[in-house]
Amino acid sequence: MTNTSTTSRETLGFQTEVKQLLQLMIHSLYSNREIFLRELVSNASDACDKLRFEGLHNAALFENDSDLAIRISFNKEARTLTIADNGIGMSRDEVINNLGTIAKSGTREFFSRLSGDQQKDASLIGQFGVGFYSAFIVADKVSVLTRRAGENTDQGVRWESDGGGEFSIEMVDKTTRGTEITLHLREGQDDLLEGFRLRGIIRKYSNHIVQPIVMKKEEWKDGSNVISDEDETVNQASALWARSKNEITEDEYKEFYKHVGHDYDAPLAWTHARVEGRQEYTQLLYIPARAPFDLYDRSSRHGVKLYVRRVFIMDDAEQLMPQYLRFVRGVVDSNDLPLNVSREILQESKDIDAIRAGCSKKVLGLLEDLATNEPEKYAKFWGEFGRVLKEGVGEDFANKDKIAGLLRFASTQADTTDEIVSLKDYLSRMKEGQEKIYYVTAETFNAAKNSPHLEVFRKKGIEVLLLTERVDEWVVGSLTEFDGKQLVSVAKGGLDLGKLEDEAEKQEQEKEAGDLKELTDKIAGSLTDRVKEVRVTHRLTDSPACLVADEHDIGGNLARILKAAGQKAPTSQPILEINPRHPVVQRLKDETVKFDDWAAVLFDQALLAEGGQLDDPAGFVKRVNQLMLEMGR
Repeated sequence: MTNTSTTSRETLGFQTEVKQLLQLMIHSLYSNREIFLRELVSNASDACDKLRFEGLHNAALFENDSDLAIRISFNKEARTLTIADNGIGMSRDEVINNLGTIAKSGTREFFSRLSGDQQKDASLIGQFGVGFYSAFIVADKVSVLTRRAGENTDQGVRWESDGGGEFSIEMVDKTTRGTEITLHLREGQDDLLEGFRLRGIIRKYSNHIVQPIVMKKEEWKDGSNVISDEDETVNQASALWARSKNEITEDEYKEFYKHVGHDYDAPLAWTHARVEGRQEYTQLLYIPARAPFDLYDRSSRHGVKLYVRRVFIMDDAEQLMPQYLRFVRGVVDSNDLPLNVSREILQESKDIDAIRAGCSKKVLGLLEDLATNEPEKYAKFWGEFGRVLKEGVGEDFANKDKIAGLLRFASTQADTTDEIVSLKDYLSRMKEGQEKIYYVTAETFNAAKNSPHLEVFRKKGIEVLLLTERVDEWVVGSLTEFDGKQLVSVAKGGLDLGKLEDEAEKQEQEKEAGDLKELTDKIAGSLTDRVKEVRVTHRLTDSPACLVADEHDIGGNLARILKAAGQKAPTSQPILEINPRHPVVQRLKDETVKFDDWAAVLFDQALLAEGGQLDDPAGFVKRVNQLMLEMGR
């Protein structure tokens, strides 16, 4: 094909992040250089899928050529390798946006986490998923010639760069649609100019690609390879998910995931099943080994592709998977949906509701299997995706019990946040006579572990769950019981240990409450604008006081979370509980001159101990200093 420039050549600068990424690609991934071909073939396949989808609504885009394919060729004399497709192609603006910038959520965090360790950085690059730039691993110059289907039917765009700080772009003649990427190979890459080597890479990484990957046949004649004019398809060119599980190797499953998930790492686990009944569909769903950078962005698009009778319909069909499973990647292929199905139709389709429920059940079943049979793998999954899975407790009522069984928490039996327990583990360790599951919420692990509310639980050897993630407040708001046992906050309502307290303890508590009635009334009068009530507590053994929320009021930790998120929390005052045996409380019984100061310090200390912020820190410091000076006299 001859291409003649019709407009002037323009030179533009790469986005700063692209420059950094190119350097990482060249230096961090060189040890696994052959993955560049997988990435470029995968992109070509996506371009064909997109044309197939858009062509459902506009057949003119096919331009009388509906046979989609990917072609790979090489030129030994010019030392070039070319990957071409007749897919959707790109316009000039799309070329600049797709090849010159990274418009992706998590970009800043991605670069902040790079360490300089080549192995670790290569893994991060895989998570970030920017496959085109892998071409510069083996090429010192890359040329892209492209034309978008249905636009400027005689004119395309040429993009070129040597991987430095700039790229050039110009409009050129191009009568065929699609994209052609030509790599000018670096020195030492001569093996990529051999047909058998390229075929080996294709069959290793891209055998699952649905479109045929075509090369010119090679024949051995007179002691050398001769390239003929006849084409041959190198890959199987069939939908992997439509094949029987017995025919698919583990490596094929892993390579298909890398294509569909745009990930360099192998998946953690997968499930492949054909569902028959009122709806017939095939699901091949993967759980990644690592979380993407935009995992906590609930508006980010999902990772399940929808096919209808093996025809690609749409990327990231969010209707196929609930929000709390947005980390799942894979394919769903339906036999019943119409080929012209749209996102709007999907939102109102009962068939899609059934597929969504089936996919959710299958993924949760896969996670249950991991938790039971491969606990180390499940611990890895939990570290990456646990916070997102927790969202499902409040979102998916039908599967709430299943999700609750998959939850993991730190507890007072753990020394670090890495030691996690399930609710089932907790139940198996409950004290004889214990009727409730106890938990405390806080902003950090140390704040939860050292909470004064835990003192009596430690004394009696009762395990308490330590909930330190923001989502935990919503978890316990939706999950009120597990396996018939009520979940109870140790920082809300009155302390009721039920059968874990004997009758003598209860009588002693009632007596102390009566003896200190005058003191609690006096403290309540002093703190009238700050507390709902002051009462004697027996949940404390070392601390003089603590704050608790009334049983039906919002807790202090949740109130702080809402405030930090810019939301208005319901107004409520806490209850101040005092330890009748603590020396500070005993002193207060006889204090007359500085009683109000002592009462204020007692409240402020309790507020700080639970992670709250003082309204008047300077006033607190001043009162403490004055009281310390008077005690020293």
